[in-house]
Amino acid sequence: MRRLRSSTVVLGGMGVLAATITSCGSEPDRRCVDPLTREKLPSYECESSSGSGSGSSGTTARGSYYYGGSVSDNRVSGGSFDKKAVDTGGFGCSGSSGG
Repeated sequence: MRRLRSSTVVLGGMGVLAATITSCGSEPDRRCVDPLTREKLPSYECESSSGSGSGSSGTTARGSYYYGGSVSDNRVSGGSFDKKAVDTGGFGCSGSSGG
């Protein structure tokens, strides 16, 4: 019977562990998008600041974060504005489904 080297076993185990951790803990891609046109925007368009100074008015963000999907011709598709609606599960992950 052939014995495996301990370094091979350790490296193989670490690879499986790394794949499990990254697939379960990974976040979906997040893009700043215009909700009406679905045009991809710069990230600062999704950040809003509240005016707390004297006489300054707060600015409202133009875009919203869009999760998952892909970008083609500067427009997004195949994802969702709801982060929970995007499946990021992989090997060894347990998903939750509501009903």
